[in-house]
Amino acid sequence: MQGKRELGIDPVSGHSVIAQMTRFGPVIQIGDREEVKEGEKPRFANLKPGQSLETISFEEAMELFKLPMTIGKYKGEELTVNTGRFGPYIKMGDMYVNLPRNMDPMTITMDEATTLVDAKMDENAPLGHYQNLPITKGKGRFGPFIKWNDLFINIPVRFKLETINEAQSIELIDAKVDKEANRYIQNWPSEKISIENGRWGPYIKFGKNNLKVPKVNGEKVEGDYLQTVSLETVKSWIEAEIPDAFKKKEVKPKAAFKKK
Repeated sequence: MQGKRELGIDPVSGHSVIAQMTRFGPVIQIGDREEVKEGEKPRFANLKPGQSLETISFEEAMELFKLPMTIGKYKGEELTVNTGRFGPYIKMGDMYVNLPRNMDPMTITMDEATTLVDAKMDENAPLGHYQNLPITKGKGRFGPFIKWNDLFINIPVRFKLETINEAQSIELIDAKVDKEANRYIQNWPSEKISIENGRWGPYIKFGKNNLKVPKVNGEKVEGDYLQTVSLETVKSWIEAEIPDAFKKKEVKPKAAFKKK
């Protein structure tokens, strides 16, 4: 779809109701920048799964602005349903629960919502403790994991997310802690620079870049030398690979916005 579609006029504000594509995806917008008062912003709503900018009607678009909607209270917290960038969800306190694809946020019942919340709470409940800190589990972008003390640890195939227990989790935590302890030869977090042990030997990490450690006087350097090498020397190695890596970028002043 090119440009935008005007669907009608919002009876409350008198502003245009527009279907358009933005950098955050397809949205319905009430009020463009010429219509809203100074200090106010247009209102936006995300489309539901199955809806299209090309075919959505004015009535369907206005339904989207009924969210967020409070559907009741559970365990002393308000349950609200809303839709966001990744689809519809329930919010209870600080907890967010995604709705299944076949569930409409406009018609979800209290029983359905509390069932989803209970399942999420069970998933978030600690499966055990290690050094007096909770161990939790979950499933993320890269597969099942356990979390302990801000460490995220992938669950290997020999264990199952559904049945992994405290002892198995502690085994994975100990292995991860040992690996992390041996990971850094030197680390300068504020500079986003480190010298790390890798599978094929030491390497330099600069931001998202992985760089080879250069030879010194034609010879491969050893770990003992890398433990004492200065930050300035490491920066010179980085600049040899990435010229102007530490050159400050000039911030250009923004051009004044001219009204048509």
